[in-house]
Amino acid sequence: MQGRRYALSAGVVAALLVGGSVVVRAQPRAVIELFTSQGCSSCPAADKLIGDLAADGSVVALSLPIDYWDYLGWRDTLARPRHTARQRNYSAVRGDRQVYTPQVVVNGSAQALGSDRSAIEAAIANTQHGKRLPVAVAVTSNGSGFDVAVSQHVGAATGEVWLCGIARAIKVTIGRGENRGHTFTYHNVVRRWIKLGEWYGASKTWNVPRSDVEGDQIDAVAVLVQGSAAKGPGPMLGAAIAPLQTVALSGQ
Repeated sequence: MQGRRYALSAGVVAALLVGGSVVVRAQPRAVIELFTSQGCSSCPAADKLIGDLAADGSVVALSLPIDYWDYLGWRDTLARPRHTARQRNYSAVRGDRQVYTPQVVVNGSAQALGSDRSAIEAAIANTQHGKRLPVAVAVTSNGSGFDVAVSQHVGAATGEVWLCGIARAIKVTIGRGENRGHTFTYHNVVRRWIKLGEWYGASKTWNVPRSDVEGDQIDAVAVLVQGSAAKGPGPMLGAAIAPLQTVALSGQ
């Protein structure tokens, strides 16, 4: 069967339907991680913005809810302690001690206010490896699982490869705290982390059973290729995002 191209979203993410398998290949210009909290009155504007960025296609935008505001009266229903640890580790690597919500980390190195689109775009420009992240990533979904392929790249730093199970949209009604009575939609929420392995510059492929990422409202996966630093995560080298279910061809 000849592959037919369709748009998963605008930008550099391309998808093909080949032999019954969905193949998503990506080389985005940035990975944007939003550290947010349901108990933070300043976060809803950032949560909305990350939804807009998630639809962009030239970036991989993720929400990482944290738990350190839970004591204020509302326990965040999506928070993960490892997200809090990740945010603090980023701060330790930068050496600036800036940990707050809503905060975005761009390409694993720069931070900005999560509701300030201009600041986020400036951070992208300051952390870009040329126009795109240097390492191409492909995710193939064939029904029983996923094949994740990271391309060869001479001269790129070595890194770790992570697969994140994400929920593309979750609505939550806040019962207490600063946002009491409001219902918000959280976009591309990271629900699970799976380390696939190390990457040393040569092309490499991993197979992930579908059962490893099902549940927790997960309906897509994101793959991150990230360098490491002495105190925590380093610069982002490559990324891709793909749906769990077969995506219908555009125009059909």
